[in-house]
Amino acid sequence: MHLTSLLWTAPGGLHRRTIGGVLVALLATLLIAPAEATARPDRDKPTPDRLDGTVRVATFNASLNRPGEGDLRRDLSTPKDQQARNVAEIIQRTRPDVLLLQEFDHDPEAPGLFSRNYLERGQSGAEAIHYPYRFTAPVNTGVQTGFDLDRDGEVGGPGDAHGFGDFPGQYGMVVYSKHPIDTERVRTFQNQLWKDMPGALLPTDPESGESWYTSEELDVLRLSSKSHWDVPVRVGRRTVHVLASHPTPPVFDGPEDRNGLRNSDEIRFWKDYVSGPRTSRWIRDDAGRHGGLDARSSFVVAGDLNSDPHDGDSRPGSIGQLLEHPRVNTSVTPTSRGALEESRVQGGVNLQHEGPPEHDTADFAEPPGNIRADYVLPSRDLRVRDAAVFWPTADDPLSRLTGEYPFPSSDHRLVWVDLEIARHR
Repeated sequence: MHLTSLLWTAPGGLHRRTIGGVLVALLATLLIAPAEATARPDRDKPTPDRLDGTVRVATFNASLNRPGEGDLRRDLSTPKDQQARNVAEIIQRTRPDVLLLQEFDHDPEAPGLFSRNYLERGQSGAEAIHYPYRFTAPVNTGVQTGFDLDRDGEVGGPGDAHGFGDFPGQYGMVVYSKHPIDTERVRTFQNQLWKDMPGALLPTDPESGESWYTSEELDVLRLSSKSHWDVPVRVGRRTVHVLASHPTPPVFDGPEDRNGLRNSDEIRFWKDYVSGPRTSRWIRDDAGRHGGLDARSSFVVAGDLNSDPHDGDSRPGSIGQLLEHPRVNTSVTPTSRGALEESRVQGGVNLQHEGPPEHDTADFAEPPGNIRADYVLPSRDLRVRDAAVFWPTADDPLSRLTGEYPFPSSDHRLVWVDLEIARHR
């Protein structure tokens, strides 16, 4: 979700939860996932660096976005930004080996500043953490299309960009890794056109039945609201492809449901990408190479996918495209006791949800309430040893890092999965 830790303004002027609990930022989703085991709830506790050969992969929508271009670089240029310190401490407490951060404004200098001034400095007694490898690239948020996509009568502004944003790169992404990133084999799909997806869920005007977008608009409109990245990480002699994305929230539109449809197709991109050459041949990366991932390759789909398998606002079946995919390992679902506690304490719509509250990864106002929005989904050839959501209970001293609105870090929680990856293959 595009959310700051204090306030977020959406198209049409909606605002994030106020102190009185007024509604705002949403997102969410869908149908029923296949039967899944759950990780032990006590695994949301901090753990030391692993010595057993497992690799911890994590995703975290850290809400390190800022209202103006260059603001994040300014805030990270000293070690004094409290939100960045809290985010860094969460990372230090959970100690991922490979980490995808979202809502981290794209800036060539910002990832290095965050490393030097925050991650590599111990926060409140936590041990510093070092990532010798990282990857970031431009995203579509704030990149103007030149058309009035939101039909507000004006061309320009965040609603007319390829992805909602006040400036190019707002709400970007970055991958940090303790293991080498094979930068020469990274594939990005920022420029992939939405209309080129076979059977794309392109919106129609509910009054006229005609396409919501003109043919001229569809000739330029990209599928990714941010981007889709295939980032190969070398673990010993083995490569694991980190498939990173952050689909648009399926809300902040109208009855045409253009954001809900796009969210579903952004998730479908990865379904097609890992499904073999027949299904993935339509895909074209930014270097002009066609096709998806080799069937023998190991992968992990990671990110804030803005879709819950049971509750919320995304289209039925959206996240099920991955949760029910034969190549995806859903044997263990990350959980936390903090999410279970928070659902009970906040009550309201949370008590009406169909999904298990311990699976929630985001603390949202009503609607939709707390939902599962963030995922780390490995391929079936990778064994899951453990998994959890960093959401401490209120009696845990570390709950100061997650807290209540206005959140000290983010309204999302870090999600991690420990994978058994053979060093030789």
